[in-house]
Amino acid sequence: MTLETEVQSLRQVPMFREVDPARLKLLAFTSERVHFADGQRFFDRGDAADAAYLILEGEAAVTLDGPQGPIQLALLGANALVGEMGILADQPRSATVTAAVPTTALRIDRRVFLELLSQFPQIAIAVMRELAHRLEMTNQQLARMRTG
Repeated sequence: MTLETEVQSLRQVPMFREVDPARLKLLAFTSERVHFADGQRFFDRGDAADAAYLILEGEAAVTLDGPQGPIQLALLGANALVGEMGILADQPRSATVTAAVPTTALRIDRRVFLELLSQFPQIAIAVMRELAHRLEMTNQQLARMRTG
């Protein structure tokens, strides 16, 4: 995978579309492409929030341990960001994330991710929108559980 191909992958991600190609090249250079086998964990609940992951291909399940086993909160696919909540909250991971199928992701170091948000307000807004959307989905799930 060349740096140019990496930049082209990043350009496909809606939150990075407006970012200058030179900045995307820097992001691609400072990030690491990682591969997860089906069932392999990105991270566990309670781990240090040391990086965010941008899913390029595949799917990742976000789960919490429940009394009867893992509860799936979300299934995230291509272009989804995962692991950003722990970085933004400056807290350990709040959930476990596992590859649901063979998955390729870009691992963005915590420092690089925070720098990206501070330099590009449009990316920060896109991340906030995604977090708000996830919160709304969780609220709807909880409401269904209470009435169901």
